[in-house]
Amino acid sequence: MTGSGVLPGRAATRVVFFGSGGFGVAILDALHADPRTMVVAVVSTPDRPAGRAGAPRPTPVSARAREIGLPLLQPARLRSPGVVAELAATGADLGVLADYGRIVPPSILTLPPHGILNVHPSLLPKHRGATPIPATILAGDAVAGVSIIRMDEGLDTGPIVAARSWPLGGDETAPEVEAEAARVGAALLVDVLPGWVEGRLTAIPQEDRGATMTRPLSRDDGRLDPSRPAAVLERAVRALRPWPGTFVELDGLRLIVLAASVAPAGEGDRPGKVVGDARGLALATTEGRLVLEEVQPPGGRPMSGAAFLRGRGRHLVAAASRAGDDDAATP
Repeated sequence: MTGSGVLPGRAATRVVFFGSGGFGVAILDALHADPRTMVVAVVSTPDRPAGRAGAPRPTPVSARAREIGLPLLQPARLRSPGVVAELAATGADLGVLADYGRIVPPSILTLPPHGILNVHPSLLPKHRGATPIPATILAGDAVAGVSIIRMDEGLDTGPIVAARSWPLGGDETAPEVEAEAARVGAALLVDVLPGWVEGRLTAIPQEDRGATMTRPLSRDDGRLDPSRPAAVLERAVRALRPWPGTFVELDGLRLIVLAASVAPAGEGDRPGKVVGDARGLALATTEGRLVLEEVQPPGGRPMSGAAFLRGRGRHLVAAASRAGDDDAATP
């Protein structure tokens, strides 16, 4: 073996990479840095207009591909015959996908002789689908993980080539879990690629038992419902960053919640009541209080919940107290 790990005279594995989101950047970087592989094309979703001017905004992966000078394709329709022909012309031995965001049709799945490997940030079959990292936090899982599967026509249903996990402390945000998943996934991919290409690794079929499916998130998923326990809402605050974010509606005010913690319930609490807590502003729930550690009012800047309580928040607490008195006086 040479110092690079490539057998003398053996050509590097030609790879087509499919990715769009930030999770895919570390995977692409690992492939580009590995002397045993040659990234012959990067496939990403098209740039989308953003901001008031509607200027095209590249995906994180397409921006990275341009930065390091890799051939880039951003087809509107991956299954179009022209795109299939263009990918076939790359002569790729293998495909690798991470956070691409679109279904890969059978006509492309079968192009590379060694198939397409998907680096998925969950311990499959748990948390298949579009939002595995938020789902991991929302479920209160004790561990997170990354799975590498050979893609088939199903949604994250292909056989597992390798997996790696690590413990969670119970206070991680989605961006923190994503960053660790990208690091672990990139290292795992580099470890398994030689064995996969040389036929020394066997993919193990997934069991459908225990499988769960996630879905794309909408803005309304960020609404913190006080009819749910505070511990569940605190996980949502960590899981739904940066998208869709979380918020509470207090007396007609939509308050963005950036960080929160759980505290015991107090006397007179009722779900939805806004109270002053020793640590600042809190929302009473069916089980405990959600302490609003960091918030952002409409049109304002992020601030501590205690600072908000000293300003606009004191009126919300006073109004809630009056409402509570009225309720208590009602026969």
